Amino acid sequence: MNRHMDKPIKLTEVCLRDGSHAVAHQFTENQVRDVVRGLDGAGVHYIEVSHGDGLGGSTVQYGKSLINEMKLIEAAVDECKNSKVAVLLIPGIGTMNELKQAHELGAQLVRVATHATEADVSAQHIHKARELGMEALGFLMMSHSVSVTTLIEQAKLMESYGAEAVYVTDSAGALLPNEVRERIKALRQSLQIEVGFHAHNNLSLAVANTITAIEEGATRIDGSVRCLGAGAGNTQTEVLAAVLDRMGIDIGIDLYKLMDVAEDIVGPLIPGSQEIRKGSLVLGYAGVYSSFLLHAERAGKRFNVDPRDILVELGKLKAVGGQEDMILDVAAELAKNDKVRA
Repeated sequence: MNRHMDKPIKLTEVCLRDGSHAVAHQFTENQVRDVVRGLDGAGVHYIEVSHGDGLGGSTVQYGKSLINEMKLIEAAVDECKNSKVAVLLIPGIGTMNELKQAHELGAQLVRVATHATEADVSAQHIHKARELGMEALGFLMMSHSVSVTTLIEQAKLMESYGAEAVYVTDSAGALLPNEVRERIKALRQSLQIEVGFHAHNNLSLAVANTITAIEEGATRIDGSVRCLGAGAGNTQTEVLAAVLDRMGIDIGIDLYKLMDVAEDIVGPLIPGSQEIRKGSLVLGYAGVYSSFLLHAERAGKRFNVDPRDILVELGKLKAVGGQEDMILDVAAELAKNDKVRA
């Protein structure tokens, strides 16, 4: 095992951010309070709270939130005794104003997320977060879609802007364990800062991939209780905690309490089971952004085309987060072609 022991493993729980996609951004304040209270009691290090697409994501294009995310952030901060509240910001969706507001409400960490080739758009947001005294981490989305060389170049940019860690973000749940190993190892060797990993479970590899990342020296990891997240969800936190315990790696989280939060608090919030079904499987297979699934299913109904065909086409087009408007265009084009063939 090639773990760097100078830094402890820190887990960010994403069920209230990535999980927002799975509930169509309809979390209530009481639900957020209940979940945060449970996670805080279990000793989770960071709890990420924002719209699924990050700060400022509550729009017609990405899906309107039931409750203003700032109110949810404030509620989360109010419930935390030990955990720190984190937020996600995608430049172009979230702005400096939202970042400042989240900080004023008590958020202590921000992950600035860009496509794996667009790290340069994160500079001002990382600078501003550091200036405000927040932890600022870089999040390279769709990391499966670029070469290892490109990933290193982009991660080094984020490091130069002041990021304290950079994540290999498997937004599509498309990476295989050997690909995770290669990417984490390369970043560990090329950066002076911490390396993180964020997985999706679309190919049923999230826990295995996260363990592989830890073996290669990743010290920032993500999980989601009950797998609540976009697509087939993320690395299931309580399962990961149990596996790490079996491996003799203590990350300071109470496994039984985590299991109880997953079963008793988060479980009842999930609209359907977070299993790998045909839609989420195609996300991993085609390498498509996990939050596209609900949009593709809606577009499939509207244009009477198979959502799988929409997702495969989006994979070929290398569509990235923020290009949700392409989903309707692709569906319309597929419907038109079906009519021509008929």
